[in-house]
Amino acid sequence: MKKQNSIARVGASAFLLTGFLAASSVMTAADAPDSEQVSKLLSEAKTAAFQIKEDAIIMESYTRVDVSLESHAVAINLVKDHVNELGRVVNKLNEAKGSASPWQRTAIDRIQPYLDELGGYTTAVIEHINGTPKHTAAEYKDYLEANVDYSGDLAAMIADYVNYGNAKQRVERLSAKLELAAAR
Repeated sequence: MKKQNSIARVGASAFLLTGFLAASSVMTAADAPDSEQVSKLLSEAKTAAFQIKEDAIIMESYTRVDVSLESHAVAINLVKDHVNELGRVVNKLNEAKGSASPWQRTAIDRIQPYLDELGGYTTAVIEHINGTPKHTAAEYKDYLEANVDYSGDLAAMIADYVNYGNAKQRVERLSAKLELAAAR
């Protein structure tokens, strides 16, 4: 009986130690410091995404009023410029990804698919305006609506990540001020 109790204690101790080590590694990953560079780049991405969203909304509104094709061309060039600017920021984010905290890496990974979709729809709009290939008016309107939807979702998502990062920093500063780190 004593031998079984000893084995049980050793097994339980090993189980608890494994759990503690696993929890420690999770806490370490969650407590990894945020990259200041990545935080700044995410803020830049947020600004670019909101510019794309505003441009896309304005351009989509042109389908409800009589606006010249030249006005459409000017508007889509603004969208294209802002999509390209966001692309440059995302490239910088990818370069800085190695120094990013886990939540920042997740944010970087989630931006790219939206950017790819926006690029595709923006290209389709440009092709329609240039007349190659011919798209129907309904398809053109669908592309404009898709740009509004994707840009709105992207802007909201990036804003949520930036807001999370700001809130996390505030909690960390308050925790340090109250000396809560030593209490863990």
